[in-house]
Amino acid sequence: MSEKKKESVLAGFKAFLMRGNVVDLAVAVVIGAAFTNIVNSVVKGIISPVVGAVGTKSLEGYKSCLKAPCAIGPDGQPTGVEILWGSVLNATLTFVITAAVVYFLMVLPMAKYLAKQEARRKAKEGVQEVVEITELELLKEIRDALVAQRGGGGTPPTGSRNGF
Repeated sequence: MSEKKKESVLAGFKAFLMRGNVVDLAVAVVIGAAFTNIVNSVVKGIISPVVGAVGTKSLEGYKSCLKAPCAIGPDGQPTGVEILWGSVLNATLTFVITAAVVYFLMVLPMAKYLAKQEARRKAKEGVQEVVEITELELLKEIRDALVAQRGGGGTPPTGSRNGF
């Protein structure tokens, strides 16, 4: 029985891995990691120095001393308590830039594309409804013409075999 359970667990795991959304997620993670490196490089190489041009350092160098003395001791270890607000600002800028790039280059175009697809689908459904209504009207006209030819007046007979 444990052999069967082992097989079913492995078969279930294999089915889970082979689903399309798992593969899509894996691709998204890999692309996201590569994209993160690009954004980090832009922030570190361009944005941080431009913002740091106000002072004399890049954003990483901005810090405040909470508990003095804030310095590097003779053993190479920092002394005191420093608040590294430049690193936080750098991470915040990285996040905002990443979010903006993802939104403007991926989310917004995809939303516009999906809206166009939905509009096309609705327009196509509208055309199909018009065609169906036109066919129904044509069938009613044919029915009325056949009834008129039989001399039964302008009203169709009730209880006919075809439901007309």
